[in-house]
Amino acid sequence: MKAIILAGGLGTRLSEETGDKPKPMVLLDDKPIIWHLMEIYAKQGVTDFVIATGYLGGIIHQWVKSLKTTWNIKALDTGDDTLTGGRIRQCLEFIGPERSFATYGDGLGNINLKNLLDFHINQGRAATVTAVRPPARFGLLESSNGLVTSFTEKNQAHAGWINGGFFVLDPEVKNYIVEDMEPFESGALPRMVADANLSSYHHSD
Repeated sequence: MKAIILAGGLGTRLSEETGDKPKPMVLLDDKPIIWHLMEIYAKQGVTDFVIATGYLGGIIHQWVKSLKTTWNIKALDTGDDTLTGGRIRQCLEFIGPERSFATYGDGLGNINLKNLLDFHINQGRAATVTAVRPPARFGLLESSNGLVTSFTEKNQAHAGWINGGFFVLDPEVKNYIVEDMEPFESGALPRMVADANLSSYHHSD
């Protein structure tokens, strides 16, 4: 089973780091973020990757060529301006009639891939998205007459769930992607919701 890694965006939220490299190539402990991401998959038995490149994609292509590993990695040029929907569609067409994992090239997590896949298969829908609680932005401070009486992390138990970035996709997902210049998150995903064809795997570790 292959894992699609979306690595073609501009990385505007890390602009000071991504002026000369794609965001997944920003170093973390002397290795690119994307290497750490693939290591998460590889440690759980997934070593076949399709990397959707775009912005400064040549850097990723050269890095893949220089990488000494037993992993099977295909860097697929999906276009500089293509959005996430188009990148996923091109990867699904490249992979063919088989199920795949998919994730963003700049996000790490401790997801159990076997549990995610088993859940997806049992649900029997076109795609599964990992749902996580949003991180608390601020600590909760309480005070009385200028004295701090309590300082705790904000309780996120009632904050709802957000897209955690780890997916399982069946081949039919590409039928929900209308064009390359469309975000996966605001195009294909809502269409699958309308068809009752999208599952959510709640991850809270």
